[in-house]
Amino acid sequence: MNKDLLKKVNASYRKAEQRASHYFKVLHEQVNVQAYADTLTKDFQSWKHNHIQHSLLSYFSRKKGKPDPRNYQKYIQWLDHTGKLDHYLDRSISYIYMRDLGKSLHSFDTRNRINHVVENLKSQLTSPTGMNDEFFNMAGLYRKAQREGIESTMIWAINKLKSVSSMIPKEMDVAQAQRKIIKIIAGVLMHEIEEMNGVISQEERTKRLDHAIRLGFSYGLTYPFIDDLLDAKILSETEEKQYADLIRTALITGTVPALGKWSGKNRELISYIHMELNEAFQFIKSQQRLETRQQFFNQAYVFFHSQEVDRVKDLSNGNYTNEELYIPVILKSSSSRLIIRSLINAPEDDGFDERTFFYGIYNQLADDFADMYDDLKDGAVTPYTYYLTYHKERADLINPFELYWTVISHLIHQVYQSDKKACEIILNRAINGLKRYRERMGSQQYQEVMELFASSNESFTHLIQKMVRKADDVDFFDKLLRDQMIINLKKEQQEQTEFLHTIEEVRKQINDHLLISKAERDPLLKAPIIEAANYSLMGDGKRLRPIMTWFMGVREYGLNPSDIMPLLKSLEYMHTASLIFDDLPSQDNAPIRRGRPTLHKVYNIAVSELTGLYLTQKAIHEQASLEQFDSSIVLDLIRYSAKMTEDMCKGQAMDIGSKGKALTLEQLNSLCFYKTGIAFEAALIMPAILAHADEIEKDALKQYARHAGIAFQIKDDLLDVEGDGQVLGKPIGKDAENNHSTFVTILGVSEAKKVMWDHYCYAMETLQKIPRNTAFLKSLLNYIVNRNR
Repeated sequence: MNKDLLKKVNASYRKAEQRASHYFKVLHEQVNVQAYADTLTKDFQSWKHNHIQHSLLSYFSRKKGKPDPRNYQKYIQWLDHTGKLDHYLDRSISYIYMRDLGKSLHSFDTRNRINHVVENLKSQLTSPTGMNDEFFNMAGLYRKAQREGIESTMIWAINKLKSVSSMIPKEMDVAQAQRKIIKIIAGVLMHEIEEMNGVISQEERTKRLDHAIRLGFSYGLTYPFIDDLLDAKILSETEEKQYADLIRTALITGTVPALGKWSGKNRELISYIHMELNEAFQFIKSQQRLETRQQFFNQAYVFFHSQEVDRVKDLSNGNYTNEELYIPVILKSSSSRLIIRSLINAPEDDGFDERTFFYGIYNQLADDFADMYDDLKDGAVTPYTYYLTYHKERADLINPFELYWTVISHLIHQVYQSDKKACEIILNRAINGLKRYRERMGSQQYQEVMELFASSNESFTHLIQKMVRKADDVDFFDKLLRDQMIINLKKEQQEQTEFLHTIEEVRKQINDHLLISKAERDPLLKAPIIEAANYSLMGDGKRLRPIMTWFMGVREYGLNPSDIMPLLKSLEYMHTASLIFDDLPSQDNAPIRRGRPTLHKVYNIAVSELTGLYLTQKAIHEQASLEQFDSSIVLDLIRYSAKMTEDMCKGQAMDIGSKGKALTLEQLNSLCFYKTGIAFEAALIMPAILAHADEIEKDALKQYARHAGIAFQIKDDLLDVEGDGQVLGKPIGKDAENNHSTFVTILGVSEAKKVMWDHYCYAMETLQKIPRNTAFLKSLLNYIVNRNR
């Protein structure tokens, strides 16, 4: 490594360390004389008038009907109904402007910006759809991206997040990793939007938002793939050192070194991470101006090295000084946010740098307090875990809870110059954090913690605990978002896992009943049709259509699984027949289907045609065997099935007739519905017919099926271009070879992906009209757009 470069970054780190040392010295002196106690007591005496009502009647009326904030929709409605929403959003957005954007609240421009954001946010939250579409699902996020013209960027981010999530080791929390990346993207976006506060063209805005999302993702990757990975103890000591050296070299030289020989069992994981981080590193570097690039690398090095200094500490070492405990905390907590402005090439802002530097440790101490017992269990050294371990032996150790209040006092009166708004918000946040901790840990453990960390100033301690018990209206929107995001990510994770597990179970059940018995004894026949049919049925099919029917029939309509087995078989017979016809030389002339030679390659064209016809009739036979249902209902089902088969034949004829022709998007949508959407519709409507569902519900299911079917077909078209033939079980590039018009040939890959996600959104929005548990249908949509076969 170049010694001059190493000398420069070490000098940069020492400079930052000296600054942190000076800040810590100021805080240490204030802790020693307990300067915070009298100052904050006066602040709280003024603050409490807005948060504590002394009348018992007022207290109970205020509490009556207040929903749990985790039920975010009802909570927002309650805030709006009680007239608290404006104050709630104002303090929440003001806090974000202070913490994330490094703003001072006394600025007239800042107050105007905050008011504007609050008005827009309130309008969204109180709209009929509320937060449902805007914040917590892919459809809502994609719709927001559409309005900004950054759909392609959103699709890129969704795919990257999916890829990264699939590689997170089981020892790490996938939902937390996703949340951190999303949070960093949001943070970079906020800074970029704030920098765009002026008149710019939509084209320029779109370009800058695109870059902000990609930069945010690239920077966000460092949290799960550097910080969390090294904390998780997944790598061996040798691997940790090798990996840390690799990161350090990249930050010092500005070039990611080759991975080289890897000494350990995690080579596959590290190879993937190396590839992703290298790509992210190169993108960040490409977006940096020459004059700010070194500043970015210096700040990144301070961030990484201060984390490393903390990470290698050993809780069994009882000799760390207060400076050794707190200075790295100051450095890593401030540099993580200081990086963002250099990330987006924002102009220098001394006020931002100053406020952000002092603010960082406040958030870090609050986070470490909330996580102290988890950190203690993991053997991590934080000011709290160290104090818990050694406070009886080391009288010199600073009580981190007292330092926390000292930081708050310093922020309010030194950094924000006793600004009333800043004081109000910071005290709100502090009390909110303690209330959330008490709720999470329980009153008994909370009390034990408070007794351990209580300030030696008894009157101040008593005041704080009174505020925690009695203060109200101190919640924050970003905490609500954080909680709901974690709930949703974990719920989606669980639903998708259950969905895939159930799919495999149902698929096995269907496979066990699918093959046709060779009952015929005619020696001349030797059952070639049945053999051919079973050959086609034994292929590695997804069985998606009968699985959809099983889910709706059994899970939603309560039908008996054995009663509807004939229907499940009929759907797969019909689908397999359509594939046999589709593969014929007169149509697509496909050589491979479901990973094996197509039927006409194994037998001949005549047998294939007859087998397809045989399976079509076999499907009707099975539907007529639904003996546990009223005959008139079964007749309705067969009539509906016959109509769907007619339409599918029309669709296939349209497909054949379209070869070599340039179709319009409208024509392609229509063709796609006939080829794919109809089969999806049948899979949902047939169990609805058996369950006597009303027409309104069936219409909603038809709308869902139409959009889901088109999304499915577009994904098929994309896989024919971008897929892996071995995974797909068939050759790629057949559409181009057969001169087919597809969404990709008409629109191109990028636009085809946009249209697929548009139909995904339409299908998701349609689910609101279905009076059932729609978890399966949501999971199905996610499976459709994310599948690789």
